[in-house]
Amino acid sequence: MAVCANSSARDCCGICAYARYMVPPAWAHIPGPANHIYIGGAATISVFSLISIHYYNKQQQKNMSEITLGRYLFERLNQLKVGTIFGVPGDFNLSLLDKVYEVDGLRWAGNANELNAAYAADGYSRVKGLGVVVTTFGVGELSALNGVGGAYAEHVGLLHIVGVPSISSQAKQLLLHHTLGNGDFTVFHRMSNNISQTTSFISDISSAPSEIDRCIREAYVHQRPVYLGLPANLVDLNVPASLLDTKIDLSLKPNDADAQEEVIDTVLKLVGEAQNPVILVDACASRHSCKEEVSQLVKKTNFPVFTTPMGKSSVNELDPRFGGVYVGSLSDPEVKEAVESADLVLSVGAMLSDFNTGSFSYSYKTKNIVEFHSDYTKIRQATFPGVQMKEALKQLLGKIESHVTHYKEVAVPKFQPVADPKGDSAISQEWLWSRVSSWFREGDIIITETGTSAFGIVQLRFPDNCVGISQVLWGSIGFTVGATLGAVMAAQEIDPKKRVILFVGDGSLQLTVQEISTMCKWQTTPYLFVLNNDGYTIERLIHGETASYNDIQPWNNLQLLPVFGAKDYETVRVSTVDEINGLFNDAKFNENSKIRMVEVMLPRMDAPISLVKQAEMSSKINSSN
Repeated sequence: MAVCANSSARDCCGICAYARYMVPPAWAHIPGPANHIYIGGAATISVFSLISIHYYNKQQQKNMSEITLGRYLFERLNQLKVGTIFGVPGDFNLSLLDKVYEVDGLRWAGNANELNAAYAADGYSRVKGLGVVVTTFGVGELSALNGVGGAYAEHVGLLHIVGVPSISSQAKQLLLHHTLGNGDFTVFHRMSNNISQTTSFISDISSAPSEIDRCIREAYVHQRPVYLGLPANLVDLNVPASLLDTKIDLSLKPNDADAQEEVIDTVLKLVGEAQNPVILVDACASRHSCKEEVSQLVKKTNFPVFTTPMGKSSVNELDPRFGGVYVGSLSDPEVKEAVESADLVLSVGAMLSDFNTGSFSYSYKTKNIVEFHSDYTKIRQATFPGVQMKEALKQLLGKIESHVTHYKEVAVPKFQPVADPKGDSAISQEWLWSRVSSWFREGDIIITETGTSAFGIVQLRFPDNCVGISQVLWGSIGFTVGATLGAVMAAQEIDPKKRVILFVGDGSLQLTVQEISTMCKWQTTPYLFVLNNDGYTIERLIHGETASYNDIQPWNNLQLLPVFGAKDYETVRVSTVDEINGLFNDAKFNENSKIRMVEVMLPRMDAPISLVKQAEMSSKINSSN
């Protein structure tokens, strides 16, 4: 047996180079045996190195078959076409965030604060179906809860991932930073219970992958937020990579067959008897992926179709059967008459909130009302739990045409644009929204802030395939700035040519303005219309017209883009009809090539007529005993 002169396996002679390179780094400091095996004069290799090769190959095979729990989470999200993760780093989520960069096609947005990150995840979800926000334990997650609450109220799928202290720290009840100082590590988790579809506070690596899958499924299928707490020490532990081969089951629970049959039979009977039916489409038709079923329902029945404010963009608003937006007593007279005189109302995805119904002023003359919801169906006063609308509508579509026989066609109201005032006239709310409608184009994502924007947009006609985003139920001012970031990041992933257009008041802008910085960081190209009416107009209309609490400190808004580091941008202020017409007619302005901010100067108390009426109703409700 020959003896190699070198005494270290990792420093073996050139003939043993293969063995040298195969020694695991963790063993590099261990001396090799003095005696090496001589193999036929062709190779010399230590016994230790042979063991090293075997061990390293086993480790390589193991590494290929396992991935960290953190990477598993992000691979799962990427399988559902999630391309952007929103949030703010904190010491309990830093190791988790490392894993974002290990997944092809995934990026970390990096938000200015957690509230904006939650808003951004909401906006992203409304475009792509699921949004994700990552925060740190305590201080981070609580900052996000307003945004999470809004997503819950408005049926938006959102996964809230919280990096929490290690399991050992929790077991020892250490007095860690970001805690309340009482050793209770689940208190913030419990705070999220009532605004989450489900929650999970993972403590066991063996069940962690299945819990992650369950949380993602619940958020996606039910379109509600889900809370997922991940201890800092677990995210680097390995789980079988093969688990990724089985896709998450996103199918809906089948409807109860007998109950669904009764629903379909009853609806078909009502349709066959109807003389004057209408279809009314609300927010949950979009949220729960029923837009195609609604479109087919309109085509197969030829019934007039209307939406609510929250249901805008749920149907093709250029369809000749589209009659407008029904808001109870705030509706245009023709819309109000058409809907309320119907003898059958097929309602899809209703959310009967105050601002969505004209302060609960729906006034149907018929009792023949069918409500299709995400988890039940209601016909007149009878409720059918477990008969969700997507499957029920699909079944209905296969049978309904033969039952549509003798209803009388109702002339649907037509949208009438407002004529241009004189060119040097000040811009009014009434004219502005009419003019804006002719500037929109197919596929736009249109985002309107709570207040004059959300009400001004209601009676417009959107081109086909537009997405309308507003927060009519939750109504958190400032929401739309963060939501615009989410929507524009989603648009980048779907089609970079798609336009994202924000209308936000000067007051609301001041709450969440930092997220424009993130838009600049990612070189996004939204249109940011800032409606400057010198403060909180919607609040002035409800109460305190001249009260100082409805005032804001004026900003030099057009300086914001350079302050936030925008490299290629355009800013402009418009005060007259001619100025805004010139802008919309400018070919370069219509190129979706850079971030733009347009400050629109408006009279302080000017507001869409529907908002004026709604403010009067809200004021009465607020003062009633």
